[in-house]
Amino acid sequence: MLVPQMVEAKKKIRKIVIDAGHGGRDPGCHGAYSYEKDITLAVAKKVGKLVQQMYKDVKVAYTREYDWYPELKERTEFANREKGDLFISIHVNSTPKKNSPVKGTLVLVCGPTRVDEKEYAIGENANNFRENNEEMLDPNDPATAIIIAQYSQAFLTQSIVLGSKINEEFGNQGRVTEGLRQQSLQVLASSAMPGVLVEIGYLNNAEEESYLNTPEGQDEVAMAIFKGIKFYKEESEKEPAKVINEN
Repeated sequence: MLVPQMVEAKKKIRKIVIDAGHGGRDPGCHGAYSYEKDITLAVAKKVGKLVQQMYKDVKVAYTREYDWYPELKERTEFANREKGDLFISIHVNSTPKKNSPVKGTLVLVCGPTRVDEKEYAIGENANNFRENNEEMLDPNDPATAIIIAQYSQAFLTQSIVLGSKINEEFGNQGRVTEGLRQQSLQVLASSAMPGVLVEIGYLNNAEEESYLNTPEGQDEVAMAIFKGIKFYKEESEKEPAKVINEN
């Protein structure tokens, strides 16, 4: 009797696109003394450096390498043009309060968003309202449902594998984590590859702002993301299981 135990053929990870959120005219959210755009760029470069040190055969492509603002469409067009195998978008979270006790990381993958979740996301990121509103697709739009369904069929499973591991690594570092969530994010839905959006902390929390502005804190954040990439790469490149003949 033949018992099928096949998995998908291995997928070589040859290029990773890293997106540092905001930039240039769009500073993103801010804390007492720092801006999101600067922290995301620093962390993005650290993630890329870790990838290149570990994997000489993997190329890293950045949506931005200095302080300028690529529109969301430009970011996804760049990722698709580069034919990336993974898309990692890095952001910093915020709440409407100037000094907030809220802290923690959050990993987002592209999936259906309920209306109440959209309202929550906009409220929590009020300081980022312009870009975050652009990133959130309308859950009531029939066209959105088609886009999300197509993306989910092609890439959601892989994105969850990557996102779950990144979230786990943040937890292993002792960080507070808000887990893994699905949201109808334009920047992910328009990219033709698995991807995640990583919120690396709350910038209007004094403790996390201090942490995210230190080289040590940025190194730890970058390492958590890198370990997620490493796990995903190893899982994707495993040799497929063979069909076992039990006669």
